[in-house]
Amino acid sequence: MISDPLSYPYGSKRTLTYAGNSMVATSQPLAAQAGLEILKKGGNAVDAAIATAATLTVVEPTSNGIGGDGFAMVWKDGELSGLNSSGPAPDGIDIETVKDKGYQEMPKFGWIPVTVPGIPGAWSALCEEHGDLPFKEVLEPSIRYAKEGYPLSPILGKYWKAAYESYKKELGGEDKFKHWFEVFSPAGRAPEIGEIWNSEDHARTLEKIAETKAESFYRGEIAENIAEFSKETGGFLDEDDLADFSPEWVDPLSIDYRGYEVWELPPNGQGLIALQALNILKGFDFSHKDTVETYHKQIESLKLAFSDGKKIITDPEHMKVDPEDLLSEDYAAERRQLIDQEVIEPEPGRLADRGTVYLATADKDGNMVSYIQSNYMGFGSGLVVPGTGIALQNRGNTFSLDTDHANCLKPGKKTYHTIIPGFLTKDRDAIGPFGVMGGYMQPQGHLQVVMNCIDFELNPQAALDAPRWRWEEGKKVHLEKQFPHHLGKALSRKGHDINYSVHSGSFGRGQMIWKLENGVYAGGTEPRTDGHIACW
Repeated sequence: MISDPLSYPYGSKRTLTYAGNSMVATSQPLAAQAGLEILKKGGNAVDAAIATAATLTVVEPTSNGIGGDGFAMVWKDGELSGLNSSGPAPDGIDIETVKDKGYQEMPKFGWIPVTVPGIPGAWSALCEEHGDLPFKEVLEPSIRYAKEGYPLSPILGKYWKAAYESYKKELGGEDKFKHWFEVFSPAGRAPEIGEIWNSEDHARTLEKIAETKAESFYRGEIAENIAEFSKETGGFLDEDDLADFSPEWVDPLSIDYRGYEVWELPPNGQGLIALQALNILKGFDFSHKDTVETYHKQIESLKLAFSDGKKIITDPEHMKVDPEDLLSEDYAAERRQLIDQEVIEPEPGRLADRGTVYLATADKDGNMVSYIQSNYMGFGSGLVVPGTGIALQNRGNTFSLDTDHANCLKPGKKTYHTIIPGFLTKDRDAIGPFGVMGGYMQPQGHLQVVMNCIDFELNPQAALDAPRWRWEEGKKVHLEKQFPHHLGKALSRKGHDINYSVHSGSFGRGQMIWKLENGVYAGGTEPRTDGHIACW
């Protein structure tokens, strides 16, 4: 008998996972097993990443979906490549249009924040460029779970219920949102933990994506369905917006951090913030992890990097600053001088937490993938395209309506993006993929787990287990309940506005796979979610 699947009164401990062949780490056990299934069929790490990502749209729809965006870094044949599959704002929307509808800032729900979905394009591009198995075969596990259903895992059920209650309050009165409730609360409520949920609509859409290598989504039947729904319900997204989209292969950015190369994707993502903060921090010596000076310097460096990032990061075609300039040694030294014993208060406003999924894969040939995808605010905009199961993202919420802001809304422009995959190398040889999902927590999580591994020599699982801090705005810093209270008090004395949180969901959820010198993989998975590692 299971009385409460969310109650664990006694501390539990995960140990490091090892594998001599292949490994998949992600936030949901069934998705990790889907990736392993593809590896055992002869697929490589890229095939496994696609299978895992597609399955996550089914088994963790609270954090991602077919209608979102995706980013990846792929280590293959000794080279690291990056994929940006984030979509732009529709051509039919601009600041004046939004303000004419009575908004002074971008709304969270409805058509205004909907941008072109990039996830199906990401899967197809990854398969075409680096996959070994047919695209249709790689998507089979996700289609099976959508058709046959699966029981909700504990953390998934928790967030599903919270989303249902929020959407019922925010969206329950508008007819255009009824399709979300039909798909995600078919019994008139959120499905319970352990209850079976399935979506035939989702399965049919995945089948069409698989059969056409995502062409149907951008230039076929699915695109027509999306455009028709948009037109009927006052949307801005049309067939031309979808047809014009294509994923972009990009060169990742890196810094040297104590002899390791830390890699992030360039803007429009916020990985630049993690790199800049680490670049500042490497000018300090850290002898111990759990000291007030360590945490003070981490927080202050992160704040400085965010103040720059929130000011300049946007669609790279609209940026006025070269990201490499922010990563120069001279600029890091200049920013480092601003850190003193007292708290500083940089420019950016409040940083919210959001929903995303992250996964890492590795195969027997040494190929590895760092992949992340998201609908942004949990299920996204609240709009589900009828008959498809596609929940459309609300990524455009991050646009500014200030015409002088770098990230101001413009037709066809990509917005500041929170989701970032990470990768670590040493002497340009792969160590492995890592990531910590969670909106603006992501560069903060990257900073903390990288330092946990490099500065404080924690293994991947211990690096993820360690209590985290999260800066929100100004002097406000949130600490997990497990964070040492004497250090919280010491940070308060330095001027930080310290708040302890009993909920771990806002501190990010990470995965990590390191390749050892003997070729063995060592993986860590997130204790703050239904994390799992599948391997052989």
